[in-house]
Amino acid sequence: MTSIRRWLLGWLICGMAAASAIAAYAIFHTARREASELFDYELRTVALSLPSNLHGGSGGSGGAQPQPDLGDLADDRIVIEIWDRGGASIYHSAHAPVFERLPPGFDTVELGDAHWRTFGVGQGERYVQVAQPVSVREDLALQLALHTLWPLAVLLPVTIVLVLLVVARGLAPIGGLSRALATRSIDSLEPLRLDGNMPVEIRPLVEALNDLLQRLNTASQAQRTFIADAAHELRSPLAALKLQLQAASRDGSLKGEGQTLERVEHRVNRIIHLVQQLLTLAREDAQPATSMEPVSLRRIGEQAVSDFSLLAEMREIDLGLECEGERVPNDSYTVLAESHGMNVLLGNLINNAIRHTPAGGRVDVVLRRDGEQVGLEVVDSGTGIAPEELERVFDRFYRGEGAKGEGSGLGLAIVARIARRHQLALSLRNNAGRAGLSVAASGLRAYAADSSASAAS
Repeated sequence: MTSIRRWLLGWLICGMAAASAIAAYAIFHTARREASELFDYELRTVALSLPSNLHGGSGGSGGAQPQPDLGDLADDRIVIEIWDRGGASIYHSAHAPVFERLPPGFDTVELGDAHWRTFGVGQGERYVQVAQPVSVREDLALQLALHTLWPLAVLLPVTIVLVLLVVARGLAPIGGLSRALATRSIDSLEPLRLDGNMPVEIRPLVEALNDLLQRLNTASQAQRTFIADAAHELRSPLAALKLQLQAASRDGSLKGEGQTLERVEHRVNRIIHLVQQLLTLAREDAQPATSMEPVSLRRIGEQAVSDFSLLAEMREIDLGLECEGERVPNDSYTVLAESHGMNVLLGNLINNAIRHTPAGGRVDVVLRRDGEQVGLEVVDSGTGIAPEELERVFDRFYRGEGAKGEGSGLGLAIVARIARRHQLALSLRNNAGRAGLSVAASGLRAYAADSSASAAS
């Protein structure tokens, strides 16, 4: 929006400046030409208005005679010369250069280092010739031309200001439209409102945007419907199949097929886990930027450890929760986050750590607070990850060459998606000096109301 406005204003100002320069050039030269014609008319008027009894002067024989009263023209250095029929000079302006007698009419001659504009006319028994320096004419013409330009010099900035105001007012609806779209949440797909102040030129754009928003809303609803249907249609048959296998194993109807049944059940468990991970990932991909709310990271950690305690006990793994950092009367690990997303994130990290930790190992969930920064870390004593694979384990369906267990390669991908939605920084590293892997998520901010409530109490 800003670039379009700058581009439009730049072109308008450049166009106005170019047009003003051309207009000023034309006005200036027109004024100079008209001023030159005016001065020619002035010379002719002086020549025709000289009294018939004027004689003498610096070049005459009849003695000195005062200069004729020419009013303001005396400042313009008008030179007057008069000859009789025989060519003898009967009048010449005092202290003025002497010119040759030139043909009647206007002419421009060079005398010394100066150019002169002359006019000659015959009057009965005499010939009158007047001259004026071209430099004086040019100076006067320049002053007159500049006097004609000052309205243009005043008009140009006024016009630019008016153009800026008109353009700003004309683009204001587009600016309002841009702000309305920028402040919308990702899940807000309602049509834009068309009010009476909307310019006709912008209405097609708004209507096209509304049509796009309607199609996006339809596609989003279809995606959510598909995820809900898939969750029901996939989980229910798989769960029923597992129950039937367990029932068959108990009643002995598959007697002698214990190993086969165990492998089938193992496969079914992997399929169920894969479906659950795919559905979770699909939900996270379709999840809008939900508004954050105060949640207790400590309670989420306690719940996650409780949920996976049975699995950890079955695998003979020591699973625990540790809180480091500040200690305050109330829960100092209350953060602004989305509760379901943080549950899924921490659950996937714990599940991934348990599945890759051998029997007799340990998995620790560590919560840390440093000032207003809160983070979590899951540390295991498993096999770790090869250094060259650390950057790839967050890719979907990626499993390292030495990966074991029933993983599908989606757990860390889901973690990365949730962390990105919460604007968290994920770090993955092998433990220094001992076996195992550490996955840390940092960037959560402590809820301000927590400290204020503590202070109030």
